[in-house]
Amino acid sequence: MRNNKKDGFVNMSDALNDFKAQSKLEKGFKRVAVENAWKTVMGDGIMSYTTGINYRGSTLFIDLSSSVLREELMYGRSKIVENLNTHLGEELIEKIVLR
Repeated sequence: MRNNKKDGFVNMSDALNDFKAQSKLEKGFKRVAVENAWKTVMGDGIMSYTTGINYRGSTLFIDLSSSVLREELMYGRSKIVENLNTHLGEELIEKIVLR
């Protein structure tokens, strides 16, 4: 664990990061971050048609209730992946599957 050099106190974010790494929770935290990124990046309009979000491995599975919207999003999948990874600050998503 990293210590703050001032008073021997531990920075809370450092302690949390160390805890996540030691307890193997990192995968779950990344899944939640990806799901939240979809909600933030795509906005309320897309979210109203999103019925399911599932992140496994490096693939994001999105269930949509509108076949028309699904077709429209198919054309911009690479840009959506780019925007989501930019929002996340790391390359977590390689592929999006729209269902």
